[in-house]
Amino acid sequence: MSRAFVREAEGGEAFENLPDRTLSPHHLVTANGLALMDGAIERLTRSLEAAKTGDDKAEIARVSRDLRYWSARRVSAELASPPTDATRVRFGARVTFERKDGKQQSYEIVGEDEADPTKGKLSYVSPLAQALLGKEVGDTIPVGSTTAEITGIEI
Repeated sequence: MSRAFVREAEGGEAFENLPDRTLSPHHLVTANGLALMDGAIERLTRSLEAAKTGDDKAEIARVSRDLRYWSARRVSAELASPPTDATRVRFGARVTFERKDGKQQSYEIVGEDEADPTKGKLSYVSPLAQALLGKEVGDTIPVGSTTAEITGIEI
């Protein structure tokens, strides 16, 4: 008989088989990024214990998946040394640039899991970060359909 017409046993909900989150091959992190991972693992460990206590299967499945993800990311994380000079844009540096329209933007180049462009943190594998890395103050980079000039690098 085809399984398509067989009723699942009670409690066999789909959330019990949540697929794992995809792991990126990019592992560089800042010290802050490493601390964020450790904090996520601690929070998720506490959440998992609470979900187990409450026998919340959906929450156990969700938190377990996230805990597996962050634990794997933590094991593979490579702590990058902070930049030691501000002559070139490097991982961990903050770079400011001015677009042709006069708008200034500033981003810190960080690891993927720490990235949040709305907070001024840009993943080192993003196209903009790739355009910035290795450049110096005064260099021009492509930004969308225009260009921008690097006006500052901070470490």
